[in-house]
Amino acid sequence: MNRDELEQWLLDSDPTLRWQVQRDLLGAPEQEWRETRASMAHDGDAARLLAVQDADGQWAGGAYFPAGYTGEGSGQPWTATTWTLTTLREWGLDAAALAGTAEKLRENARWEYDDLPYWDGETDVCINAMTLANGAWLGADVSPIVEFLATKMLPDGGWNCEWVEGSTRSSFHSTINAVRGILAYEQLTGDDTLTDVRHRGEEYLLERRLRYRSSTGEPVGSWADLLMYPYRHPHTALKAVDYFTEAAVHDGIRPDPRIAETIERVRDARQPDGRWLQGEKLEGAVWFPLDVEPGEPSKWVTFLALRVLQRWDAAVSGESAA
Repeated sequence: MNRDELEQWLLDSDPTLRWQVQRDLLGAPEQEWRETRASMAHDGDAARLLAVQDADGQWAGGAYFPAGYTGEGSGQPWTATTWTLTTLREWGLDAAALAGTAEKLRENARWEYDDLPYWDGETDVCINAMTLANGAWLGADVSPIVEFLATKMLPDGGWNCEWVEGSTRSSFHSTINAVRGILAYEQLTGDDTLTDVRHRGEEYLLERRLRYRSSTGEPVGSWADLLMYPYRHPHTALKAVDYFTEAAVHDGIRPDPRIAETIERVRDARQPDGRWLQGEKLEGAVWFPLDVEPGEPSKWVTFLALRVLQRWDAAVSGESAA
């Protein structure tokens, strides 16, 4: 594919992706991409998810797991409230399309863990990070989760969802999810209460160059090389550099050079035709597939990789010019 063919291939997609291609890759006029984004509420994948929302504000009858889930079957179910809200928010849906949902969830949703109130969060760092961002998006009071993330950072500078079981060593997975949730909260609210905490969490990952154990210098696992969509809960190469380049833009700084190795791994995964392949599929129930099967050319992975490289190359070029 030449560049024009690649751009047309990306534009021939659901509005959830098309508006971001228009804005972030093509520099389309604001009115154009805003019209595409607005169409999400009544057309395409976002509208499909809105159509299956329960009357009480939830999805699939549960907060993190579907109602009646007993742990049977392969993989994590992705259909309940928290995952669905996270998907809609990350797609860029206008919160107005979910008017009243925050209040309904306050009244009706309880965590499967200890029956705790939904917007107060529970004990899992990753779940709370998503809920922090989702609550900020929908206008809910998430102050208990702000306090949680500020106080549950471990001494080594990151987070671990198993802290409640006594874990004292941070996790790549928990930490990337925590900083992503905090960044989204800052972008949505302008509140910088957690900014210093976010930067400490970033340093945990940067010290390890997004992929190595600090104790031995060995790679942490094959998941650190993955390029996949949707991101879900694992720490992966694409998810990490997408975060760090976005955070740099938000903070008004150049991306940290310690992400360079992972950036180049993303670049090297580009296929001869200019596209990237879907790297993995996490098992579990879904409302409908959000992307192609592993090994197939992925519009989402291609878009995200191109946006990451565009941010990085622009920053590096600017640094060289300076």
